[in-house]
Amino acid sequence: MTLMGGPIDAGGAIAPPRRPSRRRRIPPGEALRSTLIALISTAIVFGLIVVAVTNAPNWPEVQQAFFNGEIFVRSVPKVVAAFVTNIELFLIAEVLILGIGLVVAVLRGLSGPVFFPVRILATGYVDFFRAVPGLLIIYVLGFGIPGLGIPGLPTDPFPYVILALTLVYSAYVAEVYRAGIDSVHWSQEAAARSLGLSRLQSVRYVVVPQAVRRVIPPLLNDFIGLQKDTVLVSAVGVVEIFRQAQIIKSATFNFTPFLAVALVFIVITIPMARFTDWLVARDRKRQAALGFR
Repeated sequence: MTLMGGPIDAGGAIAPPRRPSRRRRIPPGEALRSTLIALISTAIVFGLIVVAVTNAPNWPEVQQAFFNGEIFVRSVPKVVAAFVTNIELFLIAEVLILGIGLVVAVLRGLSGPVFFPVRILATGYVDFFRAVPGLLIIYVLGFGIPGLGIPGLPTDPFPYVILALTLVYSAYVAEVYRAGIDSVHWSQEAAARSLGLSRLQSVRYVVVPQAVRRVIPPLLNDFIGLQKDTVLVSAVGVVEIFRQAQIIKSATFNFTPFLAVALVFIVITIPMARFTDWLVARDRKRQAALGFR
């Protein structure tokens, strides 16, 4: 039998809660040996890959087409300058996604028969935009809306691709929010209602803040994907980093500019991924500490 303070022993007293067992301390010598083995094995694997690739029959042609040093040096400043457009797309869409995704998640969680139509609409929105490929949404909005010829609407595809990215990623983020809201124990809302807060106030001031704090790591993962998917807008003529690489490739008949694009995204996304991993590890430690208090 257990109580809030911990398990009850044979004498009827509440025993202190068990503490997590400490990990075995690795001796310095063993740690150094493990590190050396990891480095050597990694060097061997990558060395074999390099040898296999460079000894392929058509390696000289591939090297000239994808790894041309002169074209790479000329391409980097241009693709980096074009990456500013990707950053603009990402930042504007991210702000919209955070707000719309949260609203959709809250609407899907509304209880009561009176809100049934709202739940149906929110569920249909999420299901539709998660099912349809994002590139197709970009095509339909980027070409379709300007093609209508409605007076007063801009013909520049930039606002329409932001709308497309927002609609698609808001559906995914709404599900992340909903998972966070569902993870908040029902007693939190019950306690808020007992203090006199309404249903809406309980969700706004008690449930949603806890849910948002819990879903920050998966949200960052979604935004890493959003940052990469900004290259899809090149399909409708927006000159961003990938479109700029295509322009250089058409002028030089060489694929090396795409290598510069890849390196730019590596420099941006890998630190974001490591930061996300750090947030996840910190959250796990925090939850473990709270669980063993």
